[in-house]
Amino acid sequence: MPDVSMMLVAIVALALFFDYTNGAHDSANAIATIVSTKVLSPKTAVIMAASLNLAGAFMGEQVAKTIGSGIVNAEVVAGCQGIVLAALFGAILWNLLTWYLGLPSSSSHALIGGLIGAAIAYSGFEALNFFSILRKVIVPLVLSPLAGFLGGYFIMVSLSWLFHKSKPRKVNSLFRKLQIVSSALMATSHGQNDAQKTMGIITLALFLSHQIPEIHVPLWVKISCALAMGLGTATGGWKIVKTMGHKIFKLEPVHGCAAETAAALVITGASHFGAPISTTHVISTAVLGVGASKRFSAVRWGVAGSMVVAWIITIPASALVAGVAFLVLQHFGAV
Repeated sequence: MPDVSMMLVAIVALALFFDYTNGAHDSANAIATIVSTKVLSPKTAVIMAASLNLAGAFMGEQVAKTIGSGIVNAEVVAGCQGIVLAALFGAILWNLLTWYLGLPSSSSHALIGGLIGAAIAYSGFEALNFFSILRKVIVPLVLSPLAGFLGGYFIMVSLSWLFHKSKPRKVNSLFRKLQIVSSALMATSHGQNDAQKTMGIITLALFLSHQIPEIHVPLWVKISCALAMGLGTATGGWKIVKTMGHKIFKLEPVHGCAAETAAALVITGASHFGAPISTTHVISTAVLGVGASKRFSAVRWGVAGSMVVAWIITIPASALVAGVAFLVLQHFGAV
């Protein structure tokens, strides 16, 4: 057996790397529309997103507690830090694959799938908290993209009705300013939900190694996770920006503002209830809803179909990889 402290150090380091890939993969969603509509330069948008992700990370612990105690039964997996290590392997490998392919899949559900697969490999299905998974993962998995689509659709329809007599140039000028606000809300809500997921996995590792008495996120965990995510946004998110901003639907400032507002409202609401939803799912379907409000043929549904396939297979794929990773670690005596 490796030294426990060294195992914990390895888990924290890998978790922060996962957060970095999350930043490269998911945080780009918060700035994709504002970059694509050329309201802000990529550099300015990245600085804004990183700063507001950091601020959002301090707005509650509900999502972190769901990840830390609502997926696996802590008493069943007590003392086995290898579960967290294997879960991170599964999530990171899936993140890297979908990032390479330019598919905006869910880092959130990759992490949840990894945790599920590793826990099953360790002690079977009794390790899972089925009621919490159903209530806070599966139900939001279905409802949050639908809410994003409907929110984007109805906000865009309402804006079209309000401004139908206005000159296009005047409307664009107004929404270039308003989109800065909506993008800021999107980045903050993203930090509030997504930054907490890695916090939850590190907190679970600390709890399993008896470093903390209960699932409560230490301040250093909040700061380090938020910083790792911001760095990922700055260095790796542009493939997803390209998909989100150009391949689904050709965006103008009013479209970006509608999509970001709808997504920010859905994500903030989910965070309040401790549901670790996917920022990717919500902003993607909000963009689809905005596009569909103009006409259904304006949306490139083939790209949307590819994203849906990635969403469906994310949890089982990352669970499988994590389960195999756990068995490999177990074979070599690492757990």
